[in-house]
Amino acid sequence: MMLNHILRNGHHRFVLFTVAAICIGLLEGCSLLGPSNSAQSQRYAPDPRITADPAWPSVDWQLSMSQPSAARMIDTYRIVVRPTPDEIEVYKGAAWAKLPSDMLQDTITRALEDSGRIPAIAFEASGIAADYKLVLDIRRFEADYSGNHIPSAIIEVNAKLLHTVDQSIVGSHTFKQARQANSTDVASVVDAFSDTLKLVSGDITGWVLVTGNAHELNGHARPPAGSTTR
Repeated sequence: MMLNHILRNGHHRFVLFTVAAICIGLLEGCSLLGPSNSAQSQRYAPDPRITADPAWPSVDWQLSMSQPSAARMIDTYRIVVRPTPDEIEVYKGAAWAKLPSDMLQDTITRALEDSGRIPAIAFEASGIAADYKLVLDIRRFEADYSGNHIPSAIIEVNAKLLHTVDQSIVGSHTFKQARQANSTDVASVVDAFSDTLKLVSGDITGWVLVTGNAHELNGHARPPAGSTTR
């Protein structure tokens, strides 16, 4: 009887120990991609400025921008790194000051406004009527080693330009840029992200102006003010 009691208690303790170990492991795994501790994390805020390309056309239509969409694993304050093709981690003790979706939206908006090539840009939530709408989907925003000793900052974004009058898709294109960091230091990786964000945002900005302008010139211009359409 005593032996059975000991065995039962021992088995019970083993089960508790195993469950506890599993729970700790799950918590550690979750914390890897969980909210960063602002008291212990260095915050980074890439803020690239884009110079207008002389080839960009000047347009007379207005644009609205929706908030870029992205998977939760991508649109996080943690700086995502891919050590191997099948592995995702984050840099410990480092975090973005803004979400990647906000960084991309802000950079493109400022590039369009500073270019002087478009009369007005508004966020979709503002309720301001616009002729075209830019929809963005972030597919990658990560540091990728790709078998190298030093990672590259990779940003991949699909962009769609919609004509708001009939909700037709004027154009769709996937943009991808990558720049290798100078070292494995987080600060160096962030600098590479800043360069990559500048390149991909410049590409998208120019594409929006060219694509919308071509749509207008191809017989899809808006009706004159005061006119009616059937």
